[in-house]
Amino acid sequence: MRVLVVEDERKIADFIRRGLTEHGYAVDVAYDGEEALDWPAVTDFDAIVLDVMLPVRDGTEVCRTLRRRGVQTPILMLTAKDAVEDRVEGLDSGADDYLVKPFAFAELLARLRALSRRQPIVLGARLEVGDLLLDSASRNVSRGGADIELTAKEYAILEYMMRHPGQVLTRTMLADHVWNYDFDSGSNVIDVHIRNLRRKIDDPFPTELIQTVRGAGYRLSAQAGS
Repeated sequence: MRVLVVEDERKIADFIRRGLTEHGYAVDVAYDGEEALDWPAVTDFDAIVLDVMLPVRDGTEVCRTLRRRGVQTPILMLTAKDAVEDRVEGLDSGADDYLVKPFAFAELLARLRALSRRQPIVLGARLEVGDLLLDSASRNVSRGGADIELTAKEYAILEYMMRHPGQVLTRTMLADHVWNYDFDSGSNVIDVHIRNLRRKIDDPFPTELIQTVRGAGYRLSAQAGS
């Protein structure tokens, strides 16, 4: 998942960014409400973690503006305000969930996973393509009953591909959802990760799931490639 974190306290923003990155998320950070409104016009995000108390424009105004612009990205509001009326205002502005500071990082992760499962393309926490299984709650991956160990980036690529089975995913699409804005899409890093994934996911098994679509990108499918 690619996540936008909007938080003006840089220590908190860095803490969230580092924690999410360690769990395989691609993270971009905005430090005020105006910057937060600019990011969704640049790229698509799978979720937005939005602080309420922001300079320039507060989080509630940012949320309302994004919804008016037609941005449907799940939004998790993050704030020290815990009064019922504050939570109601945040949810009424268009937020999907609300987390009060201080918070346990494990809860932030769980809430982001829950938000991702609400999106129409996701059918629960358990993803399945052929005999390949991925549990996004436990982050366990197995094929044919055998557990597979993946790095954080390999897991992120595989999860994105399994959320779009049978679809051709370009290198740009993979970069946009697995890396942050600073990633050099002209490098061969994506191809290296795909090659490593194939070694773990496909090589020990008779059926190839990760397919190269020449001149376009990659596809994950249990059907033979054309």
